Amino acid sequence: MRIKKVNTKIDFIAAEHDVLEYWKENDIFEKRRELNKGKTKWSFIDGPITANNPMGVHHAWGRSLKDIYNRYKSMCGFELRYQNGFDCQGLWVEIEVEKELGFKSKREVEEYGIEKFVTLCKERVEKYSRIQTEQSKRLGYWMDWDNSYYTMSDENNYTIWSFLKKLWTEGKVYRGNDVVPWSGRSGTSYSQMEIIEGRKLVAHKSVFVRFPIKDRDNEYLLVWTTTPWTLSSNVVVGVNVNLDYLKLQAQDGSIYYFAKENLEFQRLEKQFKDKKQWVEGVPKLKTIAQIFKERGGYEELGTLKGTDMVGWEYEGPFDDFEAQLEPGGFPIIDENLKEKGVTSKNSHKVVDPGKDNIGNDIVVVGEGTGIVHMAPGCGDIDHKIGKKLDLVNIAPLNDESKFIEKFGWLSGKVATEKSTTEAIIQDLKKRGFLVHVEDYPHVYPHCWRSGDELVFRLVDEWYINMDWREKIKKIVDDINWIPEWGQEREHEWLDNMGDWMISKKRFWGLALPIWTFEDESFFVVGSKEELKELAVEGWEEFDGNTPHRPWIDSVKIKHPDTGLIGTRIKDVGNPWLDAGIVPYSTLKYNTDREYWNEWFPGDFVTECFPGQFRNWFYSMLAMSAELEGIAPFKTLLGHAMVKDETGRDMHKSWGNAIWFDDAAEKMGVDVMRWMYASQNVENSLLFGYSHADEVRKKLITFWNVYSFYATYAAVDGFDPAKHPLDKASMTILDKWILAKTHLLIKDARISLDEFRVDGFMRSFDTFLEDLSNWYVRRNRRRFWKSEDDHDKNTAYATLYHVLTHIIRITAPILPFVSETIYQNLVRNSENDMPDSVHLCNYPEFDESWVDLELIKNVDAMKKLVELGRSARNQSNQKIRQPLARVSYAVESNAIAQFIEENKEIVLDELNVKAIERITEADQLISYRIKPNLRTLGQKYGKGLAEIRSLLKTAIVAELVSEIQSTNSIILKGGEYFLTREDVFIETVAEEGFAAASDSGITVSLSLELSEDLILEGMVRDIVRVVQNFRKDAGFAVEDRIEISWDLDGQIASAVGKFNTYFRKETLTNNIKERIENADFTGSVEIKEQTYTINLKKI
Repeated sequence: MRIKKVNTKIDFIAAEHDVLEYWKENDIFEKRRELNKGKTKWSFIDGPITANNPMGVHHAWGRSLKDIYNRYKSMCGFELRYQNGFDCQGLWVEIEVEKELGFKSKREVEEYGIEKFVTLCKERVEKYSRIQTEQSKRLGYWMDWDNSYYTMSDENNYTIWSFLKKLWTEGKVYRGNDVVPWSGRSGTSYSQMEIIEGRKLVAHKSVFVRFPIKDRDNEYLLVWTTTPWTLSSNVVVGVNVNLDYLKLQAQDGSIYYFAKENLEFQRLEKQFKDKKQWVEGVPKLKTIAQIFKERGGYEELGTLKGTDMVGWEYEGPFDDFEAQLEPGGFPIIDENLKEKGVTSKNSHKVVDPGKDNIGNDIVVVGEGTGIVHMAPGCGDIDHKIGKKLDLVNIAPLNDESKFIEKFGWLSGKVATEKSTTEAIIQDLKKRGFLVHVEDYPHVYPHCWRSGDELVFRLVDEWYINMDWREKIKKIVDDINWIPEWGQEREHEWLDNMGDWMISKKRFWGLALPIWTFEDESFFVVGSKEELKELAVEGWEEFDGNTPHRPWIDSVKIKHPDTGLIGTRIKDVGNPWLDAGIVPYSTLKYNTDREYWNEWFPGDFVTECFPGQFRNWFYSMLAMSAELEGIAPFKTLLGHAMVKDETGRDMHKSWGNAIWFDDAAEKMGVDVMRWMYASQNVENSLLFGYSHADEVRKKLITFWNVYSFYATYAAVDGFDPAKHPLDKASMTILDKWILAKTHLLIKDARISLDEFRVDGFMRSFDTFLEDLSNWYVRRNRRRFWKSEDDHDKNTAYATLYHVLTHIIRITAPILPFVSETIYQNLVRNSENDMPDSVHLCNYPEFDESWVDLELIKNVDAMKKLVELGRSARNQSNQKIRQPLARVSYAVESNAIAQFIEENKEIVLDELNVKAIERITEADQLISYRIKPNLRTLGQKYGKGLAEIRSLLKTAIVAELVSEIQSTNSIILKGGEYFLTREDVFIETVAEEGFAAASDSGITVSLSLELSEDLILEGMVRDIVRVVQNFRKDAGFAVEDRIEISWDLDGQIASAVGKFNTYFRKETLTNNIKERIENADFTGSVEIKEQTYTINLKKI
């Protein structure tokens, strides 16, 4: 058993497939579960993924986070359930099946047959759950894939039945008559939770219309609406009794009434100016004054209060429709109003709608006219006002959003079609009601799945009375919310939400267990057993089927109290009931309470934040508050959205969506997981291939460190068992990198325990830079040595310790590359090691390796080198050109002493011959400090002039010292607070020097070159050329060579003078005049002359 050499050019994607096969062949997942069986439980509850399409990269973010924390907890020795969930029921599945069948409406589904349609929905879910399972495996997502839960399962559905039964016994379930968002395409309503998901910016034809005031010749109420179709059902108009209303006479003598403040109001001025929330091509909106000026002008005749207008009667725009004349309203009739002969037409008057439930005026100035057209059968707010004022309802639309009978020429037309809107506008114009029409941009609700425009429609739906919200709010505060503001956001939703609408007039979903009877009572069944006990018809047809339509529809029951025979309502349930019950259904709440007690509450859930406060989080909290009165989980991690690299939302129709399979096979899963893990969950992730390229460079750096070790360890046959770590023989950098490694372990454990892996990834990025570009680069000569001495073995032992710990630290995040490295690095180096890195324990922080003083000193030395390189860059003096001296200033004597003791490192890194400490920084450098006018102008405006004066008169060195130590400058006793971005600091070095300063360290390089320095610089250039030729020739890093060339003159003299250095750096044994059968020949241009160089491997 011996470690193998490794190629630096790695195909990460091919390696990932090899690892997947290895896990499968060796039952690695099952072995991990067996290791943890019977240990302390850690309960993860999976938010079900919608099994309706292949995964996109947005799904993979959440699933990566879930897997990272699951893997971490398993490596810490916890027992997990590993249960994945699939969301199966709902409109999102139905819409896709309808598309496959070419259906455009709900009616076509009914004609096709509910049983056949529901079967196709089930088959689609089964198909895509299989696809998503394979994609999740490709992601490295460890789950018990033979034990996934499905929200369409009997267990899930019947557990919801028991929840609804409990609520019914408490009187919390009711049938309500309300105006709700409605999709004519899908033939169903939308809950308050769902409507927010589908809001889109669109431009509608809005109209200013005039309603003739009765008993007032040629006088009108000016009304504005963005939904002209609702004018067909107008009942009243509302005013604000405290506003001033203008009486305006137009050029034609017509008199109009509207809010005085609206005359010159600049409508949507900011949106038009900023072009935010604006639809391209829509012109600037006109003021009411402009509208009347374009009609010939106007005259202001006076003002009156809104209270003076209350009671005025008017003629409606569609009073000739039969529906307007129906006593009690239409089509839903209020019998009390019918008896009184109340119709919509005889109700037309000006009313005071008052205030909403939080005290805001219903009618306000701004957009519109201050006179609001109200149709209680077409708007949710209007409907509430209608109830308060005892108004009739005119509900014009059927379930396809078409006008029903008794609406004259509009009957049969779809309300949301543009042709209908245009026809209404033309009719209003023809009959003298239209004043002005315009395109008006606004955010309007659409179906979040089918995309069609919603209407507001008066329908019967089923609700849960949420007057027990305080129970939910109480358990919200028992949860650890990440980020913390999630807790406040959930409270905001709970404070403002309405009752929970739980019904859908669709086909594929939870069969609501509600049976109705001829006496208008209803009964909720709580279980399959209770249903069987109460059934009097249809049980045989239903038995053996799942509780879905159409099978459940055939079951009739006998009311246990009245003896009446009831039928089930045809509605299915809100799909958030399906997902909200999973902390109970998946943990066998009703079937194995002992198992439920072991795993409930969940320790951890995570999902995308936007929307879930009012959806999954809310439904879980509500259902748990009702069933047990406790939070269903302890910690909730929310993450933002995945967007494209420009920050735009990803959509298939826009062509910027990235499917999971494409990303996995083009950029690799470890690269994806690195991106996901590094992202601050509060901010949207800008995902794309250029971002992936940057991350891949980091992964390659990680691989190259391992490859470097493996290559030399294989050549030398290094055995870690024979050469354990020995502090006595370690160099300063050995101890430093080991200290950094164990601090990284500590940081990893803290970050992962706090569910903020992004914090660890920032530390890992820094560590990887330290490891690769400092430790390995500084120590590579120790590995190159031909002799097998103690120092060389110490270097091997150090790097082996670091790498074996890194792969275990990162295994939960980068499961593939860590496994690939582990199989060669560890299993080919040590006996009796676990079969997989994922069967190892998570590394423990060992404080004995941590020397904080050493870290401080080495980091200061590194900073000195960085500043020296920065100074070089400013002078355009390349790093290969040796310089005579570096001078530095630092306050700490301890750091200065450390630098002196390890000055060879600084001399080598900066390529200088001598180093000296200067006591005062101002001997090396001076500064100029200037204000950043852009940032300071935004922060302080007129105060900018004073800031410039204060900076100009201050002692610059003191300001620089202040900002370097505190990252800020305080001026005028705290009146002005300046950060680093608020100032520009220019360093000015003495003539013949280059300098830089930061973090309390100042560095200066002497730029004067002697003849010897120039010659050595030439040799270093030749070294670089030869090293590049070695790579081009394909030589291994340890291969020794012989060389011939035709160098002459000064260059030949330079190589002769620095011969030893050249041979050591290029692993050259012999320099010959001529080489037969060279392995590689290259040419190089030096000082406008071309030279030929031949290499041959020995």
